[in-house]
Amino acid sequence: MTLLNAQMRIGLRIKELRAALGMSQEAFAHSIGMSRTYFAEVEIGKRNISIENIDKIARGLGVSLRDFFDSELFSG
Repeated sequence: MTLLNAQMRIGLRIKELRAALGMSQEAFAHSIGMSRTYFAEVEIGKRNISIENIDKIARGLGVSLRDFFDSELFSG
């Protein structure tokens, strides 16, 4: 199994939670006032996202930071 860097793991978690809401990248990015291009790069692990933007995204997803990071992606 390939080890994923932190940016990739965060992006995968965002994608997982966004998909559970049934929202497109564009609709979600718009709902939180974020550029779709920037958001897409975060989701694929291309951007080194700030904790402020992680918090903004988590709030938009309806989860706390604790719940956001409560995933197998972040264990170990």
